[in-house]
Amino acid sequence: MSSPLPIHVALVGYGFVGKTFHAPLIVATPGLVLHTVVSSDPVKVLADHPVAKVVPDLATALADPAVDLVVIATPDPLHAPQAHAALDAGKAVVIDKPFAVTLEEARAVADHAARAGKLLSIFHNRRWDSDFLTLKGLIADGSLGEIVQYESHFDRFRPVVRDRWREAPGAGALLDLGPHLIDQALKLFGPPTSVFADLAIQKDGGKAPDYFHLLLRYPRLRVLLHASQMTVASDLRMAVHGTKASFLKQGLDPQENALKAGVIPGSQGWGVDPRPGTLTVPDGEGTASRVVAGAPGDYLAYYAGIRDALLGHGDNPAPPEEALAVMELIDLAARSAAEGRELRL
Repeated sequence: MSSPLPIHVALVGYGFVGKTFHAPLIVATPGLVLHTVVSSDPVKVLADHPVAKVVPDLATALADPAVDLVVIATPDPLHAPQAHAALDAGKAVVIDKPFAVTLEEARAVADHAARAGKLLSIFHNRRWDSDFLTLKGLIADGSLGEIVQYESHFDRFRPVVRDRWREAPGAGALLDLGPHLIDQALKLFGPPTSVFADLAIQKDGGKAPDYFHLLLRYPRLRVLLHASQMTVASDLRMAVHGTKASFLKQGLDPQENALKAGVIPGSQGWGVDPRPGTLTVPDGEGTASRVVAGAPGDYLAYYAGIRDALLGHGDNPAPPEEALAVMELIDLAARSAAEGRELRL
């Protein structure tokens, strides 16, 4: 069933993710209205969104018949129970990645949404990174030939353990950054035949893995997904090698930093990467390289897709079955690391 415009959104959680990512993107998407924010800090919310309704708990937001869509931007352990509550209330649901803490929880939420006949979507926003869109274009137009090695990094230098839930036992880099890298690989190449994973705690005093290295095995292709918080020279984003050329990209997509700085999504220059990648091809006995003009990143496309899906005009931009495939690989990677061996899907 389609929803009328405007679609009223309740945002649950106004920490970093809710404030920096979801609220600005919702506000900037035509047809969506940030109607309600669930937060214990109304002063913080109203300073940014003075016309929003601020309520102290999820139950109050769910009891409001005006709310059409619930966006869950709370700590990971709350994702599944809050999604179940929203679905029970008859609301459509967006969950910030990861889908849930465990594969079993994610499957239960997906089954619930299917039974309820309600839209459920996971915020895999990195599908709309500039570098990823650029790479998709290079693959589609044949510039790289057949990809034989794909290496994707989210490295940082954050050597001091911070008092936050992402670094608590049971959390860690695989659940935090893994969904981004795994989702991108699955969108490009589909499911691998097997996975080998190495997880480690490298920070002094760390309680959750802050390092992961995944090998996804395909018949010819090898996919390497890597994240570290102890990498000073943390600039490499992608190294993609094909039978015709290589594509190297340094630096992260600019949209997150723009959101942190308060830039309005969709404003002039939005998503334009100041550090485009380089395509290197054989040239006689050597090689020749050229800068590839990057496709602009476009996180707004996600919420435009949610709007259109609710109106019956388009597909869910990140449906639960695709997010479940990501969770299945995270689960398999965790078991691979624990057992010290490669595991088949």
